[in-house]
Amino acid sequence: MRQIVLDTETTGLSAEGGDRIIEIGCVELLNRKLTGNNLHFYLNPERDSHEDALKVHGISNEFLRDKPKFAEVAAEILDYLRDAEIIIHNAAFDVGFLNKELERVGQSAFKTFVSGVTDTLAMAKEMFPGKRNSLDALCDRLGVDNSGRTLHGALLDAELLADVYINLTRGQDALLIDSGESASGGTQAVRVDLTQFVLPVLSANDSELAAHDEMLTQLDKASGGKTVWRLGSSA
Repeated sequence: MRQIVLDTETTGLSAEGGDRIIEIGCVELLNRKLTGNNLHFYLNPERDSHEDALKVHGISNEFLRDKPKFAEVAAEILDYLRDAEIIIHNAAFDVGFLNKELERVGQSAFKTFVSGVTDTLAMAKEMFPGKRNSLDALCDRLGVDNSGRTLHGALLDAELLADVYINLTRGQDALLIDSGESASGGTQAVRVDLTQFVLPVLSANDSELAAHDEMLTQLDKASGGKTVWRLGSSA
């Protein structure tokens, strides 16, 4: 399975309001492994970045003056992305900008070129409800080293997101062992015979049993004597 982790930097927050992509970074995963076949462009947006955006990505207007325009590299970008699953953090933002850029060069919507789009922000919100799920927060939570990320950069952020995605989905291979499939779509997983293992049974000691009984008593008091185990024993 070919997957592309994608990120963009932009002149501002509104594609419909005329903001443009200034950087696109893509990292390729093949069967969930980094291949090193990455794609990266700085782009001349033909307009200046908003001040707030400059504080986020630090890419100056002057630096972008001699960079290619999106129209000049659109074909190369689409060839690279074609038919892959695209992984994006907060996909609606990046896809909205890509759609607008493609519209300007007479191309159809972004999703018509790829096999699908996976939003890691939506995945993270489902897995960690009520928690911060920014890229930095996920790196901290999942043990991904983001110490080099002082400013946002499309290629660096795509590389970090690739690690985050692999960690978010790491359990998929284990869940598919019995079905003889692999989450990567590659080599068939091998069934493990657990009967060969003898697992020790550790019994609670007296102090642990006493602590357990005390906890049950406290729970029973807090519920007014309505705990299931009390009701069951008196039936």
